[in-house]
Amino acid sequence: MFAACIPEIFDLIGTRKSYGGNYMKEPNRRHIVVCGHITYESVLHFLKDFLHEDREDVDVEVVFLHRSEPDLEFEGLLKRQHTRVKYFQGSLMNAMDLERAKVHDADACLVLANKYCPDPDAEDAANIMRVISMKNYCEESRIIIQLMQYHNKAYLLNIPSWDWKQGDDVICLAELKLGFIAQSCLAPGFSTMMANLFAMRSGEPSDDMQAWQNDYIQGTGCEMYTETLSPTFTGMTFSQASELCFVKLKLLLLAVEVRPDDGGDTKISINPRGSKIPANTVGFFIAQSAEEVKRAWYYCKACHEDVKNENQIKKCKCKNFIGGMMVHSVLKSQQIGQHITTDGKPVQPNGVAATKSGLQPPPTAVAKTGSPVKKSVSMKEESAPEIVPENPRAPIRQDPMRNGHPVIVQPASDFDFEKTEMKYDSTGMFHWTPARSIDDCILDRNQAAMTVLNGHVVVCLFAHSDSPLIGLRNLVMPLRASNFHFHELKHVVIVGAVDYIKREWKTLQNLPKISVLNGSPLSRADLRAVNVNLCDMCVILSAKVPSNDDPTLADKEAILASLNIKAMTFGDIITNIESMGDSKDALNNMGDTTVKRPGPIYGTNVPMITELVNDSNVQFLDQDDDDDPDTELYLTQPFACGTAFAVSVLDSLMSTTYFNQNALTLIRSLITGGATPELEIILAEGAGLRGGYSTPDTLSHRDRCRVGQISLSDGPLATFGEGRKYQDLFVASLRNYGMLCIGLYRLRDAALTTVDATSKRYVITNPPFDFGLLPTDQVFVFIHWNKRQSTSQ
Repeated sequence: MFAACIPEIFDLIGTRKSYGGNYMKEPNRRHIVVCGHITYESVLHFLKDFLHEDREDVDVEVVFLHRSEPDLEFEGLLKRQHTRVKYFQGSLMNAMDLERAKVHDADACLVLANKYCPDPDAEDAANIMRVISMKNYCEESRIIIQLMQYHNKAYLLNIPSWDWKQGDDVICLAELKLGFIAQSCLAPGFSTMMANLFAMRSGEPSDDMQAWQNDYIQGTGCEMYTETLSPTFTGMTFSQASELCFVKLKLLLLAVEVRPDDGGDTKISINPRGSKIPANTVGFFIAQSAEEVKRAWYYCKACHEDVKNENQIKKCKCKNFIGGMMVHSVLKSQQIGQHITTDGKPVQPNGVAATKSGLQPPPTAVAKTGSPVKKSVSMKEESAPEIVPENPRAPIRQDPMRNGHPVIVQPASDFDFEKTEMKYDSTGMFHWTPARSIDDCILDRNQAAMTVLNGHVVVCLFAHSDSPLIGLRNLVMPLRASNFHFHELKHVVIVGAVDYIKREWKTLQNLPKISVLNGSPLSRADLRAVNVNLCDMCVILSAKVPSNDDPTLADKEAILASLNIKAMTFGDIITNIESMGDSKDALNNMGDTTVKRPGPIYGTNVPMITELVNDSNVQFLDQDDDDDPDTELYLTQPFACGTAFAVSVLDSLMSTTYFNQNALTLIRSLITGGATPELEIILAEGAGLRGGYSTPDTLSHRDRCRVGQISLSDGPLATFGEGRKYQDLFVASLRNYGMLCIGLYRLRDAALTTVDATSKRYVITNPPFDFGLLPTDQVFVFIHWNKRQSTSQ
């Protein structure tokens, strides 16, 4: 009898799944469930970032749940990481499989998207269904999902238990990718700096590398961290706290959490001015490791005031009891802030609750709690002295002229833009205009050539009429943020197939200063017609679906367009560029790099950023570099110089959001120009931006920080280019202008001592305090909104 059953027993054992079974959760150990697009490559990149050594002790087990078995290469990776990684075969749509993976006990569930899929909408729909299934199984689950398309975010709002306040979050690749590129139009190289900030990199310089590469790599080791500020900071202004952190603690304080007076949700305020820091404020820092950031919690004025070496700032005895020394520390910090006045009257220092903070254990530098309350972002500021230009000139205005197309002219008389032309959307965060037909905005080549385009943004767009929508709104909206005056908005000219742009137009029709040239980004005649040599940035995008036959050819049009522009030569086709007045913004008087200048003679000087699908294709963009095809994208010259961007750099945002969900809120606010949850709900209606009447409340939303780039070759900061140190520049910019310096954009060939646009620049994130400056350097800054009306004076 038994012998007869042996074949059947062997058959049952043989058919048992290798990756079946249940996840056995260890007591006191957290785990996350990762699902969606699970392949060897996607898992390798995810684990490299998630388990990075700079994250302190990552005691979180990673459970992968996927329908198919891993291949041999993938299996080898799982075995190497077997102490921290588990893999189970199963479907997200099956409640039994969710039970096996212990989704109800998971710290979070992460859904990865396939960035190279032929149909982005279908990919998003599948991942949203996975979220619905998990929320149906356990509505308290914290879910972080990657989506390809911005318009699909609206469907997540329809899930009843989806709640961003409880930690649910969506990383929209199109929104962030185009937002990064948009900020590079305002401050070239900024996309590279921000991408490096939220990715975990070691940043170790090497003797084998050139000097510029070592400067760049040291900056790539910086990441964003959060930490509670010690009682010493209570009562200081943000500028004082940021200066103390930089000079004494060697930390860069970017932003703080601010609790509104009405007791609502806390907001993240970037480089705020005027207000005092209350007790137990959480700060956002740029630093090399989580360990460094703890200095902000340990710092005690009584014990550490005379400490010269920042590494000696450790936990002191004051923290162990409530009373004498800690009160002394708080009183000292109040004295620091006491001399700051508002309207001529001293501000009452806020230090009432400061002594209680000794009871609280120091939080970790990277938030790891399960479902903390999510923060919305505000970059609202209070009044501060404005920087008035020495020789104010009338701002450049764009009036509809000459065949109904915009021509840059000087305003003939004073205009009150508030009451006539300058209108905002209903949230007050973006400039708005009544809907226009695309036909009113289309230029032909002759009209474009007659239109005096200068200091604009050229978007070279490759697309078929049926290509998936990439969401051009996400590129244009940050350039229409309300913290720019109307005359400062850069005109956007899209060069591409009108049939495709018509499908996107519904999302663009309410944004001002957009023109469309129905042509080809590879046509030199079309590029000359839109004055590509006089643009502030040329953006090269492709909406075409990569071929399955050879994915490396996905970027062929973008690379050809980039090389085509670099090979062009330009004569003196526009005269008297200098006569077109500069805008009256503080940046222009400090050597803003966007000041109108004679165009470059060679195409290699045209400022350009190319979006790539495939990382390895970056080697074809620069002919003068020696990049190995296997070099990681962030180490290549085009990426270091800010002239290339790939969606793959956004992968690390999944880990960043899990460990510190406020970091994503901060990044999103910086690069989208101020998108809010309220705006998301409006856009989810599908009717586009709604205009709104200006009220004091909506007008106050203009008062927020923005990214800028300052030149050290002229203006009041020029003296710092004469061999001074970075710390001198940092302190002077903060004290005199309220500007927060976050990095440098330096010529690769430092031997050049004049401002020469022919040379490539590279990004240096948060340089060391004793870093020497050059007159050709440009500085990345967070600058306050300038309150002067956008009318001629």
